[in-house]
Amino acid sequence: MEEISVKRVKHFKNQSCRENLQLLDKKDLIDRILQLEAHTFQLKNIMRNSDKTHGKSGSNQSGKPFDFVRCPKRHILLKFYYLGWNYHGFVEQEDTTNTIEHHIFEALRKSCLVENRKSSNYHRCGRTDKGVSAFSQVISLNVRSKLIPSDQKGFHKELSYCKMLNRILPKDIKCIAWAPVGDNYSARFDCKSRSYKYFFPKGNLDIDGMNKAASYLVGHHDFRNICKMDVANGVVTFARTIQDARIICHDDENSERSGYNMCHLLIKSQAFLWHQIRCIMGILLLVGQGKEKPEIFLDLFDIEVCPRKPQYSLAHEVPLNLFHCDYDDVEWFYDDEELLLTIKTLQKDWTFNAVKAAMVRSMLEDLEDRVKSEESLSFQNEGLIQGVQSKIYQPLMERITCGMCTLNVPSSPHIRQSIPTHQKVVSYIVPLIPFDMYCLRHSDTLRAFGLC
Repeated sequence: MEEISVKRVKHFKNQSCRENLQLLDKKDLIDRILQLEAHTFQLKNIMRNSDKTHGKSGSNQSGKPFDFVRCPKRHILLKFYYLGWNYHGFVEQEDTTNTIEHHIFEALRKSCLVENRKSSNYHRCGRTDKGVSAFSQVISLNVRSKLIPSDQKGFHKELSYCKMLNRILPKDIKCIAWAPVGDNYSARFDCKSRSYKYFFPKGNLDIDGMNKAASYLVGHHDFRNICKMDVANGVVTFARTIQDARIICHDDENSERSGYNMCHLLIKSQAFLWHQIRCIMGILLLVGQGKEKPEIFLDLFDIEVCPRKPQYSLAHEVPLNLFHCDYDDVEWFYDDEELLLTIKTLQKDWTFNAVKAAMVRSMLEDLEDRVKSEESLSFQNEGLIQGVQSKIYQPLMERITCGMCTLNVPSSPHIRQSIPTHQKVVSYIVPLIPFDMYCLRHSDTLRAFGLC
């Protein structure tokens, strides 16, 4: 295959819109086709190698395929914790195997609990992004059972699901509980609420001001200015109900160096928008730094006062954790032996992270004692807001805003599916990122609507 120069690849890397492609000459179009073919070839190799691995994992040690037809099945919930700092998010992706979901299904296949994902009636509770962790991620699926359907009421006679999975899963992903549920029970749609925690050091933040700002989040609001648009996945309504939002501090605030005390935002809702919590936390940090008033959320909720989203930075992803997922009438089974092993694993993680933190803290205290300046030395939370921070702060309501565009999209939320000609079409106003970048990211969706 002809080699494509890096310079030319960069030139047409952002030329995915129809209008831009029409401007390219024959040579550039050929290079673009070759680039896409090379990328497709790489993806096919990744998928082929993955299929080989999956084929081996579904067999027993003797090489004979496992006979799933002979085994009874049951529908269950599985609860996992994971430290997502080194992973590319929870959901499986085509171009990488470094996701939580990939490792979970590898363990499920290797332990012969499922034959494949497609036939497992699988649902997930949350879609945590790259770098985000979870203490209570829940999935629902059909798994192999050693009990016949008429005798599946007992816990202790069943397969040790957590033990079987934890022997295969990486050390920073563990199954901590399982629960029997009905065949139609969904980890996603039957979840009553999801609670996240965002951890951060107190630093010089005004915690009272942040708590006042957080109180304005509680209730039913339009969060279009406090999230990242996800129109390509069918999200065209941005109203959400926040059940609880508050700042909780862990340590003694009266200590000599209270800036190192840890706090966290607790926020609870039935469902969240893409990057909604990181947007909220980014604004709360600005309030805590005294750069915005607590009532800023009221302005952002009012689409007449603020019809377009101001440009601002997200809070860092590492401190975010999906901490609880609540379900009605679910009885979780915890294996004491597995819990002890899990606690031991987490304590090892805590030990080394605490030792590193104590070492850095000791160095900081020595350096701080040598500073003769009267200025505050509490900079602990400044790294939590991503992007370059301007020396001269510009208030959110005075910043450049995103543009606006009307998209005619089907009333059905499943935008990626085929669009019948008889289906009702509704107009939605969505911000741009700008429009040429939106076309680049979501060209398939826009082409389906005849917009690109």
